[in-house]
Amino acid sequence: MAQFQFTIDAGAISTGSPASNTVVVADRGLSRQSSHRVLTATFGDGYEQRSLDGLNTKDDMFSLTFKNRDAEQINLIAAFFDVKAGKNFNFVVTDHLGDTSLKVVCDSYDINYSHDLYHSMNCTFRRVYEP
Repeated sequence: MAQFQFTIDAGAISTGSPASNTVVVADRGLSRQSSHRVLTATFGDGYEQRSLDGLNTKDDMFSLTFKNRDAEQINLIAAFFDVKAGKNFNFVVTDHLGDTSLKVVCDSYDINYSHDLYHSMNCTFRRVYEP
């Protein structure tokens, strides 16, 4: 079965929460946008030379949603993203290689406070190539 999830480790937030590791699974309908960085030199008569730009040339962006979740869970996810601002974390995706753990950063998120007890969140992950 396909996985699109990340784990919030126990005590990852300064308040000491969560009490145990929490696996957060993205809603269905997430999207992945991939592109390759390529250097191109164009010459006369339509001739081109192309070369990959760098070692890790594939750029991936993921758009995720967490709809109608408990307010407590959305607030926990938001707090995790705030703690990880500028820092990478592992995001498990199922692709042609099977379950793959990618390093990502959360560049942005927005919360929709649709109800007192239930909120929704949209966020964007960007793949990074870091240790």
